[in-house]
Amino acid sequence: MQLAFQRVYLARTFQAPLDRTIKEVERALETLQRIFHGRYTRHPPPVASRLRSALIVANRASCGPNLVRIRGHYDDVNRLCAQLADRFGWGIVNVNLRGYYGEGSKTMAFEIAEQLGWRLPDAVVAPMAGGSLLTKLRKGFSEFTRAGLVDGELPRMYGAQAEGCAPIVRLFESGGTTLVPETPHTIARSIAIGNPADGAFAVKAMRDSGGSAEKVSDQALVEGIRTLAATTGIFTETAGGVTVAAALALAERGQFKRDDEIVLCITGNGLKTTDAVRDALPPAPLVNAKVREVAALVEKAAVSH
Repeated sequence: MQLAFQRVYLARTFQAPLDRTIKEVERALETLQRIFHGRYTRHPPPVASRLRSALIVANRASCGPNLVRIRGHYDDVNRLCAQLADRFGWGIVNVNLRGYYGEGSKTMAFEIAEQLGWRLPDAVVAPMAGGSLLTKLRKGFSEFTRAGLVDGELPRMYGAQAEGCAPIVRLFESGGTTLVPETPHTIARSIAIGNPADGAFAVKAMRDSGGSAEKVSDQALVEGIRTLAATTGIFTETAGGVTVAAALALAERGQFKRDDEIVLCITGNGLKTTDAVRDALPPAPLVNAKVREVAALVEKAAVSH
């Protein structure tokens, strides 16, 4: 697998964009909750430290002042949090405060335009979980265009999901308007949302922009992680592997022109999901702290190449 594009750029966002809008809501709520999954598990302390009280509801181990772990998929946690918000009057960032959360994702589009010299790319490939990122990328590009801050047409939007949890892709492929929820079965847990809140909006963004959607196997996404690391030195987690693998599949389907300027959205650090690539990598040799033993490995590697 190779990244055989003439002009491809990587947009990385390893810090959750919702932190950029947190100040707008934290003053209005005494208790602020946040569902942590995937890339968001790495950033609870800066948020929690600014609040008088915080309950971090998570479906994996995390850190914070008050941690509750929930058995089940992300959809189970999402449903529970909606009920808890109603019962206790809590504000949950990506549930009943989702409007603020989504606006944070829009800034990724602003940064892409800025870093390209105030122009827009031809195509953008983004991973889809709830569908918010892709829709807000489209919104961000549209706002910059209306403000006269960028040159170029709005980019074609392409959404990527893992085959084991791809309700948005399947809705796009069906040509319909009704999303059918799924039970996730994929190693790409950070984007494994079987009942995505913004799924229909993501499909509309792809259709309106002339883009498309792609789902990839777990094996392909692991190869995508390895390809990105080998060609760019960037180690991404499973959602990034989905993006890379989907971009390659889209290229094989003829979705990109030869001179297209393409942006791949890499949304998480690979250190979060090392288990996903563990079996795909050879075991690291263990040697003593001796120069000669390392030299022997270097010579062996030279011969094999």
